[in-house]
Amino acid sequence: MESKHRLRSHLSGFRFRALPALPRLSSQARPRQAGANVTAATDTAQNNISPFPGRTPVIHDTAFIDHSARLVGDVVVGQGVSIWPMAVVRADEAPTVIGKGSAILDLALLESPAGSPVTIGEGSVISHGAIVHGAHIASAVLLGAGAIVLDDAVVGEGSIVAAGAVVTPRTVVPPNSLVLGSPARVVRKTTPEERDGIREQARGLLRKSRVYLMER
Repeated sequence: MESKHRLRSHLSGFRFRALPALPRLSSQARPRQAGANVTAATDTAQNNISPFPGRTPVIHDTAFIDHSARLVGDVVVGQGVSIWPMAVVRADEAPTVIGKGSAILDLALLESPAGSPVTIGEGSVISHGAIVHGAHIASAVLLGAGAIVLDDAVVGEGSIVAAGAVVTPRTVVPPNSLVLGSPARVVRKTTPEERDGIREQARGLLRKSRVYLMER
């Protein structure tokens, strides 16, 4: 985490300015479906979506961003992503990419420190109060409430990180693993039913987010 001194120096140098044109997406971040619409966050009235000098959030038109969530800097939000109340995605030092259909739930934090980008795969659920700090979360992963995944760790596809677990820096969690504890350890493989449950939870949050969008 940044020290108070580093945070103060970031803030002292911050200046709001006209936002740049839509940045070019990398081949990984670019939506694959033909005709997909992606826009830069160019409406300065969106006070919860902010550029950082040289870095601007890029948000797919179908994404749901709650008004109380906060996005800063080099953030790419994919198709059908939902970001829920008071979640924070801060990418002022390295990129953060959130893949298609993933959900970032209430009070979660995604932060990308220098040299350690955050990537979230497709159809993953980052639960209430969870923290992803400079780590890679693969597709169809469930991070339980209050779980923490730290710098340069990797959580493999189809895995569950239990509520309150702490995945320490540079840990590699194999695909289809259930991890518990602090420091987190693999206790067994996830079952097919558990993996189906992750996908269904992600689909349910996608459906719910469509209702929220209709109310706007």
